[in-house]
Amino acid sequence: MEKERRISEYHMVDVSPWPVMTVIALMGILIGMIEWMHGMGGRILMMGVMSMLMSMYGWWRDVIREGVLEGSHTGKVQEGLRSGVLWFIFTESMLFVSIFWAYYHSSLSPSVELGGVWPPRGIRVVEVWELPMLNTLLLLLSGVTVTWSHESMRSGEKEEMEKGLGITIILGIVFIMVQGYEYYESEFRITDGVYGSSFYMGTGFHGMHVLLGVIMLSMGLIRSIRGELTSEHHVGLEVGIWYWHFVDVVWLFLFVSIYWWGGV
Repeated sequence: MEKERRISEYHMVDVSPWPVMTVIALMGILIGMIEWMHGMGGRILMMGVMSMLMSMYGWWRDVIREGVLEGSHTGKVQEGLRSGVLWFIFTESMLFVSIFWAYYHSSLSPSVELGGVWPPRGIRVVEVWELPMLNTLLLLLSGVTVTWSHESMRSGEKEEMEKGLGITIILGIVFIMVQGYEYYESEFRITDGVYGSSFYMGTGFHGMHVLLGVIMLSMGLIRSIRGELTSEHHVGLEVGIWYWHFVDVVWLFLFVSIYWWGGV
């Protein structure tokens, strides 16, 4: 009986096509980005992005069905989901560690080809106290509103949670728009040597993570409006909030390293 009880605490998932589809979509995005950077169009990139969105929708739909309709998300399963997202955030952290490593490798000891200075000669950097500072304030404020939303969810204040979540989503969208305008106004591109490559790789990948965070929080808001979240069962929203805090912290490192220190 004890063994059966322990087994019942876990959920054996059905065979799913989404992990394989996600890998294929990621490979398509990678190849498409290389193709786009070399001026060969962006058809593969668009196909990869569309495939990724389809995989995200299908995978999240199945997980939500397991938790809401089938009641398969026991305490043990929720612990596993949280652990999985924490490991995912760790791997994303290592991605940004590699980007910062490449940036500091070039900036702390600029090579002769760069003129021995950083930023390299001919690069007009983005003014740190203008758009980057605005985006920093937006993300810091979003960290406050998403924490307000989280605490409201845990205390069962549904309306307050949805207000905080809605404000956070709006701030995230505004951040992406400001980032896009900054790219449009910048006088250097990703092809302008190591500075352009490291700048756009760091801030661009972060922007993609902000977009993913907005999607995750939007899903949480929709599910809350539909009555699928409670103060005891809101793992999907909780991990989305963790991810948003991760995005906030990464931006602070980007702001200090690339915009402030690297732009002086």
